[in-house]
Amino acid sequence: MEYLSVKQFAEKYGVSERSARNYCALGRIEGAFLTGKTWNIPVDAVLPGRKSAKKISPLLTTLREQKAIRLKGGIYHRTQIDLTYNSNHIEGSRLSHDQTRYIFETNTLGITDEVVNIDDVLETVNHFGCIDYIIDHAEAKLTEYFIKQLHLLLKSGTSDSRKDWFAVGEYKRLPNEVGGMETCRPEDVHKEMKALLKDYNSQKIHTLDDILNFHVRFEKIHPFQDGNGRVGRLLMFKECLAGGHVPFIITDELKLFYYRGLREWGHVNGYLTDTCLSAQDNYKELLNYFNIKF
Repeated sequence: MEYLSVKQFAEKYGVSERSARNYCALGRIEGAFLTGKTWNIPVDAVLPGRKSAKKISPLLTTLREQKAIRLKGGIYHRTQIDLTYNSNHIEGSRLSHDQTRYIFETNTLGITDEVVNIDDVLETVNHFGCIDYIIDHAEAKLTEYFIKQLHLLLKSGTSDSRKDWFAVGEYKRLPNEVGGMETCRPEDVHKEMKALLKDYNSQKIHTLDDILNFHVRFEKIHPFQDGNGRVGRLLMFKECLAGGHVPFIITDELKLFYYRGLREWGHVNGYLTDTCLSAQDNYKELLNYFNIKF
C-alpha cells in the first residue's frame, strides 16, 4: 500500500493542510494512521463528504463499467487504443495503430521486422494507465498534484526517468520551447500553474471554450520537460467527461490544424474550436455505433 503525506493529500484535493489533518484526527479518512506525529494516508483515500452533485454521463458510466470488466470490443477498448495511438503518434511515436492495439489486447508487441523503440512501448503502456486514471478520477478537481500524477504515470520507467536532470512527475528544471516558441521559465512554472488552476477552478461550469482555453494556457506554460502535449490532451478528455461534453481525440490527420489552433488562440479562436468540433464529430460516430447517448 502506498501512502500520502498530509501535504500531498491536501494538494490532491485542493484543501488546506489543516483541514486534511483534522479529517485524519477525526477518523474521517479510512486507513489513515499516525507514525509518531506524521499522518500516513492511503493513496486511494477520498475526501470525506465530497460527492459530485453532477449527474454522471452515460459515456462515463459505460467507460467505468467496461474498464472494470476489461471488456473487449467496446467504447472503452476503442478509446484506449485510438487515444493512445494518436496522442503518442503526434509526439513522434513510431508504433502503428495495429501495434498499439496488439499491446493493449495481449500485453505483447507481436512479431515485427522493424526496430522498435523501447520508450515508444513503455509510453504506450503508460498511456493506457493514464486513461484509466482519468476515467477513475474524471470528476476530481484539477490540482497540481493531479496533473503531476498524470506525468508520473506517463513517463515512469522510460529513458527520461533515468536522467538526473529530468524530473518525472515534477515540473521542469531546464528551459524548453515548443514549436520554436518560448515557454514559461522553470522558476515561474509553479506560480503560473497555480494561477491557471485558480482561474479555471473558480468557474462552476466549464464550457468547451473554457476547456480549450485551459489547454492553450497549459501548453504555453509547458510545465514539464517532456510529455506536455499528451498530458494536456488527457486533461481535455477528462474535463469533457467531467462537464458532460462529448470528448474528442486529435488524430494525426488533424495535427496541423490543431497546432495552428494553438498558435492562433486569442486571435482567431475558431481555428482550434473548429478542429476540436471536427474531432468531436468523429467520436460521436463511435458513440452512435455503440449506442451510447450523448
